[in-house]
Amino acid sequence: MAQPEYQNLIIPALRPLYAGLSTFAETVLRVVAGLALVTHGWPKITDPFGAVGMVESLGFVPGTIWSPLLAGTEFFGGILLAIGLLTRPAAFATMIVLLVTVYFHWVVQAEGYSGAEKSILWAAMMFFFVIRGGNAQSVDAKIGRQF
Repeated sequence: MAQPEYQNLIIPALRPLYAGLSTFAETVLRVVAGLALVTHGWPKITDPFGAVGMVESLGFVPGTIWSPLLAGTEFFGGILLAIGLLTRPAAFATMIVLLVTVYFHWVVQAEGYSGAEKSILWAAMMFFFVIRGGNAQSVDAKIGRQF
């Protein structure tokens, strides 16, 4: 993808720095987000039926199907996001999970914005990668295909 143009910088001398680090910064965000999802999903993937009660309380019945899907989405979606393979579908699936957690914290747990804030930020990050896809430093780019 083309680098954004920085025509009206307050300090024009920083243009090469921003342009040079743009792809790197996006890659860092993708890798850190993916690895954080893997870490968050690890306990779920080791006990894929551990969230049955929670997902059923949200109306996702039967929980024996939805709980492993939740585990897989977080764990394997995180791996795919971190390496940048099938970036858009992985980010989309994870974004849906995160939007459900927004509902869970905001409405079901009645925690409002303060309870849902992290999920909102995470969902926004995933939306970024749904739209943007993998960058030049992704497996998607290396194989020359994106969803």
